[in-house]
Amino acid sequence: MIICVVGPTAVGKTKLSEKLAKKYNAIVVNSDATQIYRELNIGTAKIKDCEKETDEHYLFDIKNPDEFYSVYDYQKDLRKILDNNAKRNIVIVGGTGLYLKAGLYDYEFNDFPEKNEYENISNEELYENLVQRGLADGIHVNNRRRLISRMNSPIVSNKKDKLLYSNVVIIGLTTSRENLYERINRRVDEMMQEGLLEEVRYLYKKYGSVKSLKTAIGYKELIEFLEGQKKLEDSIELIKKRSRNYAKRQFTWFNHQMNVQWFETNYSDFNATIEEVVNYIEKR
Repeated sequence: MIICVVGPTAVGKTKLSEKLAKKYNAIVVNSDATQIYRELNIGTAKIKDCEKETDEHYLFDIKNPDEFYSVYDYQKDLRKILDNNAKRNIVIVGGTGLYLKAGLYDYEFNDFPEKNEYENISNEELYENLVQRGLADGIHVNNRRRLISRMNSPIVSNKKDKLLYSNVVIIGLTTSRENLYERINRRVDEMMQEGLLEEVRYLYKKYGSVKSLKTAIGYKELIEFLEGQKKLEDSIELIKKRSRNYAKRQFTWFNHQMNVQWFETNYSDFNATIEEVVNYIEKR
C-alpha cells in the first residue's frame, strides 16, 4: 500500500505521516522539493530525529544546496524506492505536488529537451498548451518568461490520469484559511526563534547565491536582508506572506490535479484526526 499525505504547508502532514508509518510498519519517503537538500533544516520545517516514529526515511538530505536536482531526478529516485520496496507499505509525505505526480503517474521526460523558438506564438497559446499538458500550475498567462521556461522543461507529455501503481491512497489535510494562516505566521516566528537567520547566514556564506537558497521561501527573503536590500522585519513579513500564498496554491493544485480524500485537522485532538484517516484507509 502507498499512502500519500499531502496538503498545504504547516497543516500537520509530517506528524500524520509518522503516525501512519508506525501503524502500518511503513517506510517514509519525502516529496518536498526543499527537504531534498542537506543543511536546509529550519526553514524547510524538516523532520527532527525526535519526531521520527520509524527508522527508514528516504529522499531527505540527499543533495548539497549547490547541487542540481530536478523533478526528473525525483521521478527516477522515487520509482526506484517504490520498486525496491514493492512488498512493503510506503508513506510519501510532502507538499510538492509535481514531484509526487511525476513519480506516481505516467509522466514522460527527455534527458535533453530541445529549446524551441516561440517568437510567433502568443502568451495565450503557450498557456493553453501548458494547461493541456497539466503544466500551467503557478504560472500567469502574462508571464512570458516563465511560460517559455516551462515549455522548455524536460516534461514532454503528461498522462496525468494514469497511475502506475496500484493500491494508492491520497490523504489530504486541511483546515480553515484563517486557522492555517495563523499557524503559518506562528511557525515563521518559531523558525526565527530557532535560529533561521543564523542558518541562512551560514548557508549563504558557504554556498553563495545558489538556486536552492534563492528560490526557497524563508531563505531568499533573509538573503535579501543579508544583502542590505530589506529590513529584517520586512523580510520576516514577506516570508509569512509568501508562505500563505504558497499554501493557497498548494491546496488548489492538489484539489484539481489529484484524487485527494480531504480531512479537517483536529489540532486540539490530533488522535481524532489519525483515527478518522485510519478508518478511511481500512474501510477502503
